[in-house]
Amino acid sequence: MDQKTDAVIIGSGLNSLACAMVLQSRGWRVLICEQAAEIGGAVKTGAYTAEGFRHDWAAMNLSLFAGSPFFQRFQTELMAAGLSFVPAERCFATAFGDDTWLGITNDRSRNAKNISAFANNDGEAWGALSDQFPARAEHIFALLGTPFKFWPLAKILWRLWRKEGTRGALELLRFLLSSPRSWLDDTFESAQVKSTLAAWGMHLDFAPDIAGGAVFPYLEAMANQSFGMVIGEGGADTIIKAMVACIEGAGGRIWTNAPVTDVLIEGGKATGVRLADGRICQAQRAVIANVAPKHLAKLMGEETPDYQQKLKRFRHAPGTMMIHLAMEDLPDWRADPELRQFAYVHLAPDMDQMARTYQQAQAGLLPDAPVVVVGQPTAIDPSRAPEGKHVLWMQVRMVPGDIKGDAAGQISARDWQAAAAPMANRALDILERYAPGTRAKIIAQKVVTPDMLEADNPNLVGGDQICGSHHLSQHFLYRPMFGRSDGSTPIEGLFHTGAAVWPGAGTGAGAGFLLGQKLAS
Repeated sequence: MDQKTDAVIIGSGLNSLACAMVLQSRGWRVLICEQAAEIGGAVKTGAYTAEGFRHDWAAMNLSLFAGSPFFQRFQTELMAAGLSFVPAERCFATAFGDDTWLGITNDRSRNAKNISAFANNDGEAWGALSDQFPARAEHIFALLGTPFKFWPLAKILWRLWRKEGTRGALELLRFLLSSPRSWLDDTFESAQVKSTLAAWGMHLDFAPDIAGGAVFPYLEAMANQSFGMVIGEGGADTIIKAMVACIEGAGGRIWTNAPVTDVLIEGGKATGVRLADGRICQAQRAVIANVAPKHLAKLMGEETPDYQQKLKRFRHAPGTMMIHLAMEDLPDWRADPELRQFAYVHLAPDMDQMARTYQQAQAGLLPDAPVVVVGQPTAIDPSRAPEGKHVLWMQVRMVPGDIKGDAAGQISARDWQAAAAPMANRALDILERYAPGTRAKIIAQKVVTPDMLEADNPNLVGGDQICGSHHLSQHFLYRPMFGRSDGSTPIEGLFHTGAAVWPGAGTGAGAGFLLGQKLAS
């Protein structure tokens, strides 16, 4: 039997849910078809190691969501539906091999003092950045929150020029095009300060020397100081549960175990979708695909070969390996017990290591000394584990989706099933050097490899958690390709959303929010 609705949305990730809420607020009837058994895409939480231990599958930091235009619009409804945040005053830190460390908190004076301990001039530079942040953030956040079309963009650039003048506008442009290393070298003296900030670039496919990556370490540092970090009470899935409650409460439908095999196109217009079980779902106004570009190409048949070839050429970032740990206790950090109180601890001691790791992963090699991100959610939210116990997760960044070799010459495996254990041990060895005795505290663990991430969510191609590189060649006007950053496609009534569409990855729900506003205007 045909199912009729105004919009059919393929996939139930964060951007799908955001788009659905915007459309429903304007009177649209919405159906979401999700191929998996669970709603939420990469934002989900579960007892992956042992009963009572709640682990975030891929995303923990919800600061982008809490600060997003989407949340500002729907905050009342979401909070009423059960959404709850837990603030983290101690946001992120980096531990170094010489037992020193640097952490960024929401206390500006404390941050400046700690930074000055590495280089006095750097404390002054930090103060200058902090002073400039409100004005600069106004322009950057406006840019990140606008559809990349001529008139909206022109208005932002006009306001920028009026406020900052030609020189100020050009300086901001220069900054947006800078690599992390070039900006950090221009701003700070201390290698430790540079490394602490540069580590954030690795979360978004920006090794230190890649153009366009400076903005991400800058925003993470300044935004965390200004607003703190937030995580979801009980798990990141608190935002998904609340959004689902809002959608279903407004009459929207969400089907799980409902993979879409085809977008139905008649006379150059998308009219609905076909499910794997043969059901037809008709869309009166829009079909919205929250899928990786190559999957969108497959769903479209042979309607637009040039466009589909461009979708297939979309480049993905290297993969990530996740290690979820149920713990007797948090790590005893050799550098300072205070590190136990931070939400994130990066084990990325210098920019050269980050650059080498990235190049090794890009070449298909298992990195000899990967960047390790350690998440300590129960330091902030004890509800995620039984009383007195803890949850820990480790992101191993970067790793190849397809293994061609091992940079250290120690792991012979060329498939992730065989390479998972030795690579996890390599990451745990790194953690053990910074926090001796951590292994002895492990109750249970689950290693999630890049192929497992993709099998769970096809949008995470090769374990790419950000659904596509954010390098300049496919960012801003070019995400996912020139002329399509607003989610449009050559097919009338067919639209594209998700992390592969401007403004890209993260938990800000930007692509879904912008598309919903566009369609419902």
